[in-house]
Amino acid sequence: MYLISSQEMLKKAQREKYAVPAFNIHNLETIQVVVDTAKKMESPVILAATPSTYQYAGTPYLINICKTAAQMLRFPFALHLDHHENISDIKEKIEAGIRSIMIDASHHPYEENIEIVKKMVEFSHQYNASVEAELGRLGGQEDDLIVEDKESAFTDPDAAKAYVERTGIDSLAVAIGSAHGLYKGEPKLDFERLAKIRNKVDIPLVLHGASGIPEVMVKKSISLGICKVNVATELKIAFSDALKLDFNHHPDANDPRHYMQPAKLAMAKIVEEKIRICGSAGKL
Repeated sequence: MYLISSQEMLKKAQREKYAVPAFNIHNLETIQVVVDTAKKMESPVILAATPSTYQYAGTPYLINICKTAAQMLRFPFALHLDHHENISDIKEKIEAGIRSIMIDASHHPYEENIEIVKKMVEFSHQYNASVEAELGRLGGQEDDLIVEDKESAFTDPDAAKAYVERTGIDSLAVAIGSAHGLYKGEPKLDFERLAKIRNKVDIPLVLHGASGIPEVMVKKSISLGICKVNVATELKIAFSDALKLDFNHHPDANDPRHYMQPAKLAMAKIVEEKIRICGSAGKL
């Protein structure tokens, strides 16, 4: 078993009208939680990590932990580059074995965005690596990636059609009102915009910032063409809250083999819930 591209799993999700969950991971424990839970539920899964996560954990560590997990469990999955911008860094990670990337050129002007992404697609496809890109910008914060509300922008359906055709990307992340991090109030997704994008674009669509979005909204997004749902913040909160609570109950705890267990269990519950919402259980 090895790390795979996300392209075929997303195409299958598009045909069968469910979504593949993409969970942000950071270390051995979070990888174990996601992979073990997805394997148990027979769900395709994507393990996503931002540039700061790869820097924190070390790219060779993450790649080899994930390869080992795939081999031990006989369970292929995608290790994904989430919101990567540095071209040379992306190329190095592809050459190291990663086969699923998101090139984020959304902060560049439209034409420059297209040129950057097109070149990245040409390189990535030589390695059978799938490419996701974003048109429009989500507000909020994910790890050290911050986009102020005034800098956010919704995806234009007509621009999306041309963008997909000119870049050759495999999946498109859309900005329809979701945001990274926690929502200050009730999320408001522009489903009419999503439906228009779906009518003009035939590749899988991606919803970023799904932490905190009500189940009914996620499911409606999937019914309108979302094939990949990204979850990060809810996982971190569940893990850290359970860890802090365990230390409060056991202030003298000093063995990570023990105090990590409640945190992993709490995170696993979120992973199970998101797999259920995405409708991906049993879709391997």
